Formats: sequence, C-alpha cells, structure tokens
Amino acid sequence: MSASSRFTRWLVPAVLLVAWLLVGGGLGPYAGKLGEVATNDQTAFLPRSSESTRVVEAQKAFRQGESLPAIVVWTAKTPGAKLGPEQQAAAARALAGLGGAGLPSGDSFSTGPASAAVLSADGLALRGVVPLKPDLGEELPRTLEEIEATAGQVPGTVAQVAGPAASQADLADAFAGIDGLLLAVALTAVLLILLLVYRSLLLPVVIIVGAVFALGLACAIVYVLADRGTVRVDGQVQGILSILVIGAATDYALLLTARFREELQAGQDRFAAVRSALRRSVGPVTASAGTVALGLLALLLSDLTNNRALGPVGAIGIVCAVLSTLTFLPAVLVLLGRAAYWPAKTGHTAGHTVGDGAGHTAGPTAGDGAGHTAGPTVGDGAGHGIWRTVAAVVDRAPRKVWALSLAVLLACAAFAPTLNAKGVPLDETFVNDAPSVAAQRTLSAHFPGGSGSPAVVIADAGRLDEVARAAERTEGVAAVTPFTAPGPPGGAPLVADGRVRLDATLEAPADSRAAQQTVVRLRQAVHAVPDADAIVGGRSAQQYDTQRTAEQDRMLIIPVVLMIILIILVGLLRSVLMPVLLVATVALSFVATLGVSAIVFQQFLGFSGTDSSVPLYGFVFLVALGVDYNIFLMTRVREESLLHGTREGVLRGLVATGGVITSAGVVLAATFAALGVIPLAFMLQIAFIVAFGVLLDTLLVRSLLVPALVRDIGPAAWWPGRLSRDPGGEDQC
Repeated sequence: MSASSRFTRWLVPAVLLVAWLLVGGGLGPYAGKLGEVATNDQTAFLPRSSESTRVVEAQKAFRQGESLPAIVVWTAKTPGAKLGPEQQAAAARALAGLGGAGLPSGDSFSTGPASAAVLSADGLALRGVVPLKPDLGEELPRTLEEIEATAGQVPGTVAQVAGPAASQADLADAFAGIDGLLLAVALTAVLLILLLVYRSLLLPVVIIVGAVFALGLACAIVYVLADRGTVRVDGQVQGILSILVIGAATDYALLLTARFREELQAGQDRFAAVRSALRRSVGPVTASAGTVALGLLALLLSDLTNNRALGPVGAIGIVCAVLSTLTFLPAVLVLLGRAAYWPAKTGHTAGHTVGDGAGHTAGPTAGDGAGHTAGPTVGDGAGHGIWRTVAAVVDRAPRKVWALSLAVLLACAAFAPTLNAKGVPLDETFVNDAPSVAAQRTLSAHFPGGSGSPAVVIADAGRLDEVARAAERTEGVAAVTPFTAPGPPGGAPLVADGRVRLDATLEAPADSRAAQQTVVRLRQAVHAVPDADAIVGGRSAQQYDTQRTAEQDRMLIIPVVLMIILIILVGLLRSVLMPVLLVATVALSFVATLGVSAIVFQQFLGFSGTDSSVPLYGFVFLVALGVDYNIFLMTRVREESLLHGTREGVLRGLVATGGVITSAGVVLAATFAALGVIPLAFMLQIAFIVAFGVLLDTLLVRSLLVPALVRDIGPAAWWPGRLSRDPGGEDQC
C-alpha cells in the first residue's frame, strides 16, 4: 500500500475525531443549559382543543394577565386553638402588604390586590389568596419565601403557603438537580455496567464519551429550537431526553463494538474490521433508531402539548445518538484497534457448537465462513457458554419454551386492567412530602377543598343569574361568586365582550378525582342553560381534560406506532409473518409490564394511580425499544439462516447476540431507572415501567419466546420471503 493510501486511511478517522471533539467542547455545556429555556408552567401544556383551554383564552378579557394563586393559610401554634379578631386583623394587614403594591423586597410580583383574610367555619384557620404573576420563573421560590415570612408575623399563628404557586415551586425544586444529579447517576450506572461487560478500562470510557457528545449535540439543537419557540421543553422532557440519548447511544455502541471484536477475532486488521462492523451494523442500528424516532414523532398526533413536545425532542436525541455511534465510535476504534479492549484478549478462538442433547449441533456460534467464531460477545467464554445452554434448551423443546414464556406474560398481563391511569392526586405527586402538599392538607382540613383554585365559568352576561343558579345547585359546589371589577368587594360583575365570569369553589380538593367529577356535573348543569354558551375551566377542569385527552391519544397513537414498527420490520426482514410475531410479542410484553406495574405501584409504593400520560409514554418507549432487541437478534438470525437454514440460524444468532443484547438491555434499564432520583411520582413510574419492561423484553421475550417461536415454526416464519421457500439445508429434528 502506498504512503498516500495509508495517509488517507488514517485521515478520515482523525478528522471525524477532531470534529466530535469540537462538538463536545463547544456544545457539551448545553446539556446543562437546557433548563434555561424549560418551563414547568403546566398551563402551557394543556390540550389544544379542550374546553378548559378555551376558558384560559376567555379569561384574558377579564384581567390584564394570568395569575398564579398563592394561598396563605394560618393556624394557631397551639393545636386546636381558635383564632380571634386580633389574628384576623393582623392577617388582613399582611395580605394588604403582599398584594398589588409588591412584596417587602420592593419588586412587584403580584397581578392585583390580595383577597381578604377569611376565617374558617370552625374558627381554627384563616385563609388569603395572593395573585402572583405566572412568569416569575426562578424568582418564584424567593417570592414564596417572602410571602411566608411576612405572613408568619401574625402573632400566635403558623403560616403555610398552598395553591398552584406553591405546587409549581415544589415542582421546580424537584427538577432542580436534573442537569447534574440525573446525568451523574445515569453515567455512573452505565460506566459500571460497561466495565463489567467488557472487562476493559478504555472502551467503556470511549462509549460514555460518545454518548455525552451525542447528548451535548442534541441539547444544543433543542436549546435553539426551544429558545425560538419551535418546541416546548419542561423538566419531564428534559430528563427523558438525557436518559434516552445516553441509553440509546450506549446500546448502539454495544452492537457495533461487538461486531468489531468479532471481525478482529476473525483475523481482520483494524481498518477492515471497522468497515465490516459498520456494514453489518448500520442496518439494524438505523432500523432500531428509526422505530424509536418515528414512534416518538407519532406523539405529534397528540392533542397534549407536552406529548407533542417530547416527540421531536426525543427524535432529535435518537438521531444524534446514531450519528455519534456511526461516526465518532468507528473513528476511535480505528485509532485504538485491539488496544480498545485492553486488558481483555481479542485473539482467535476455537469454534464453539451448540448441542441439542441429541447429537445435533448448531455449528460455530457466529461463524465467518472460515471456521472463526465471534468469541465471547460479553466478557469471556463463560458468557458464551450461558447462551449456548439457552440455545440448546430452545432447540431441544421450543414448544415448551414458548408456551411457558407465553403463560408467564399472560399471567402478568391479567393485572393490567387494574392499573389506574386517571391521574395522581397532589399528595402523591411528590415522592417526598413537599411543603405545598402539607399546606394543602391544612387548607383542606378547614376550608372547602377547592378554596383558592375555583372552577371558572365563562358565560353570556344576559344569562348570569340562570348560570349562577345552575352552578349553585350542582352537587360538590360549595359557593359561586361572580368576578367583579377592581374595587370594594361585592361590586357589580365585570362584563367583557358580553361575557361574565363566575368562580365556583368546589368542596373537594382541586386536584382530586372528586373535583373532576364535580366539574363534569357542573359542565352538564351550565351547558343546559339556554343561550348561555357557558364553558367551565380552572385547575380541576384542566386535569380532567388532560386525562380524557390522554385516553384519546392512546387510542390513536398506539395503533400508529405499531403500524410504523411493522412497516420498518417488513422492509428490514423481507417478511410479513416474522414482523407480526415480533410486534405481537413486544406488545404483549408491554401489557404484562403494566400488570406488574399495577401491583408494584398500588401494593408496594402506595400510589392510588398513575399520571394519565404514563401508559402512552411507557408504550412508546417499551415497544420501540423492545423491538430494538428483536431487530438486533433477528437481523443476525436472518444473516445466519441465509447460510445455514432457519433452525441453525436461530441458534447461531441467539448465541452470537445473547451477551451483547442482554448487556444493552441492562444498560438501558439502568439509565431509565436513574429517573427515579427525581422525587416525582411521574418520573418514578416511568422509570419502573421502562426499566422492568426492558429487562422483561431482553431476558424473556428476546431470549426465549421469540427464538422458540421461530425454531418451532421453522422456515415458514419468514413467509413470504425467500427463506420461507429456500430453507438452505434446514435440518428439522
């Protein structure tokens, strides 16, 4: 080879490496800056076409801007002691200083005067509402601290702050460590697993660096789009993006480096080994990434803004993960060669066979056509030995294996209907007891549960009295008050564009299912008033509409995602029956995961339900990512079946990919489990569902159910493809 050719061979990987180092150095900091353009204001993520969203728009005519209520509640320092006129007057003075004119800091954070200090019917508590600006952002916690400090000056009382403002502040506090803690936990878990997998010191670091570079690039792109208002980002989307990129980039890297090691063991030099590894990996990697990215983009069909936000953001992350895997990682592997696996050995290995216990053998575990084997995909020969044993069991009794696996999945799936996906009440939203939750308990103990967060009714001004009477007669409504113009309490109702607003205080806490049921009854009552054109919104209505929209989204998006995956698999595997089998097994695995989750959430973690978006998120991640492992397996099985027939192809493919796919599943489960460090029920539930589901897919569906089904069906599993007509020396026993 000429000197110029050798120079060119080294130039391309060197240029790619330098380019990624520049990307990592220049864009890496964006992984920690995404929070600057994120919002945790839940009103920004309402269903687009819901009645509560229409109310939000209609409310703008009744005030200059939206407000975020902070509800101050006072109780006596001595439990059970009643509050008197002295405390009520002091509370009124405190509220007068908090609303309208500004906080003690001198900054104007309120949108108008605070309410009067209201004494509870039992005389044990006082309540007042301070309307805050909804866009305080990072200033909100400090604002609430000042409110609580000022309110705390009322003699003989303890002051707490509840309401939407306090909940939003606690939510922001829960996401505060998302840039550092979540990423550190996920990367540490992945690094430890990779060290065990490779028994190498250098390659795990290389894979982690590639994943971090991919995350930096993804975060930079999302930052620009979010800053321009093209996409919306909240703490949930931000956390899922980090985990998704780290997990996907690591999974794809495991597949590529396993192929590279096989080629080195087959005697190829580093350049030929990388070319061959890329050629054989690019199909399954891009197909796997395509299922995840397109599955996420299907969320654009959702009517919920946060679902539509996650779609493109997640897809961007997956594309960046693939780009890093197919460019940065090969460049480093070329430069390092066999040294990447140091101190593990990568020399030639003797051929392995997979016995069926009856004198039949599957031949070389991952032959290259010259008697070389893939060698241990994970660790040493002991890892391959495990998968030779699994393959032998599958080969010996495929029908028993798939029947038992199916029975386990069906038994777990039987509990899926018990999973309650109708929302999480406030007292379960935070894993740890948050200040807003404790304050809400105090408020609900002495006042109607919906105090400070009323249902908002907008109606025609000429039908004000009829609408008010209909609302007052509704079961679960404690009081109905017209919204008045600024000035002394009890003034004339404010009319804007021929419409009026009424605030209906509910008896149940605003975030409870009872409040949502009251909203349904309230809507029925006011909708029945002729010519009133009444609509009902507010916090309880927003939660109800979000739940209903999430149910509709599941009915629409789940079939679309399944169809996308099916089309990709048909094109990749040149078959119809095989993709149907793969999609069906992964879908069943998802339902089984929901069944186990229902038991764990209700019996062990104490959750009465899940967030309404959890099943859809779980489906998109589990089905798309679960199919990934079947893609990794079945592309290898097809490759081997073309040479050796379906039976032997299944056994060879299972042994060759068993270690790497299991490692990939463990890595992905560990990265999603890291979401549990964020003290929110939503994140903990997603973490468990995806982590458990990925392990179920990896260890049961991909390892036993799918190979056993294909082994039992035989070449017909590839119908109507070439393999179904040309078994290639099939040896059925």
